[in-house]
Amino acid sequence: MTLKTPRGKRISSIDMLRGLVMVIMALDHIRDYFHKDAFYFDPTDLEQTNVALFFTRFVTHFCAPVFVFLAGTSAFFVGRRRDKKFLCKWLLKRGIWLIFAEFTLIKLAWAFKLDFSIIMLQVIWVLGLGMIFLAAYIYLPRKVGLALAVIVVLTHNLFDIHTTGDPFTPATGIGESIWRVLHVFGIFPMGSSTVLVAYPAIPWIFVMPLGYYFGALYKPDVLPTFRIKRLWQIGMGMTLLFLVLRSLNIYGDLSPWSLQENLSFTIMSFLNVTKYPPSLLFLLVTLGPSIIFLALAEKWKGWFSEPLVIIGRVPMFFYVVHLYVIHLLALIAAVATGFNASDMVIDIWINLQTELQGYGFDLWVVYLVWIGIILGLYPVCAWYNRYKSENRDKWWLSYL
Repeated sequence: MTLKTPRGKRISSIDMLRGLVMVIMALDHIRDYFHKDAFYFDPTDLEQTNVALFFTRFVTHFCAPVFVFLAGTSAFFVGRRRDKKFLCKWLLKRGIWLIFAEFTLIKLAWAFKLDFSIIMLQVIWVLGLGMIFLAAYIYLPRKVGLALAVIVVLTHNLFDIHTTGDPFTPATGIGESIWRVLHVFGIFPMGSSTVLVAYPAIPWIFVMPLGYYFGALYKPDVLPTFRIKRLWQIGMGMTLLFLVLRSLNIYGDLSPWSLQENLSFTIMSFLNVTKYPPSLLFLLVTLGPSIIFLALAEKWKGWFSEPLVIIGRVPMFFYVVHLYVIHLLALIAAVATGFNASDMVIDIWINLQTELQGYGFDLWVVYLVWIGIILGLYPVCAWYNRYKSENRDKWWLSYL
């Protein structure tokens, strides 16, 4: 999860981008646990949402693509001064750890109980799976690996014809179960457990290699002016491709857009792309602007950027701690407003917890809680970042 070479200088703009999406991610998780409407409808449902709620959700779409993409870039930095055998082992160990953490440490944070009746395959799972996949992928010739990743990302929506039925109707047969792990949001039985695939493998595991090859732009022999020019070209190219494909309304997403009753809702329809699994258009509209951000942030310094850089240097630590803090505060809020503490022990996902219907607050309260949590977590992240820097001999710190 680190963003530096073994003896290299950290790339502040990349840390800043990761820190920014971590902060934005926290907003979405706080909305899940505190917003009263989260128990009744999806914030991207144009028939029930409003402009503020839609864009509160839309802006958080940037988080997962950036996590996965920059995990590949991180791997490039780690491997630049070592051989591929070292990098392969590094990726395998961290991939296995992340999958283990998803089923234990992260599951406990989301649910406040640890059992395996429901197994959630979420973003930490796909990060781990992607690292294991990348451990083998790095042995491909660069041109072959890059071309294959681009082709899969561009064409995976051709398989949408096999995405049918209610995702919460369990898959029947091993073939359908495997297909859900690979490319379909949904559930399938596994022994006495039910597996919910929120993050299917494809195309996520091919986004990580794109980030890996992207890391070459940050080699010491690359001039900053050349890098910034390439960042603009890549970022603008992806963004323009999104605009063209989305305008044509033919390919790249399961949900076509349409003219709505006013301009605001028409724009929302245009931007309402599919995250589970991420469509081509979803990846273009999130990664394109993110790469433009890297071009703009190359030389940014100051009060705004430095806290984001600090948070971006300890992403896994922030991720774990913020989940426990949000869930604990939500439990306190639920009890304070007349609900039982046991109602915050989650079976599948908090928004599906029927006992909590009627709990929650207006959106402005969500934003206040978000600001308070970020301000409270920043000094903790700053402390942990210093602790890691001063204790590089402690191997286990690299896993959190």
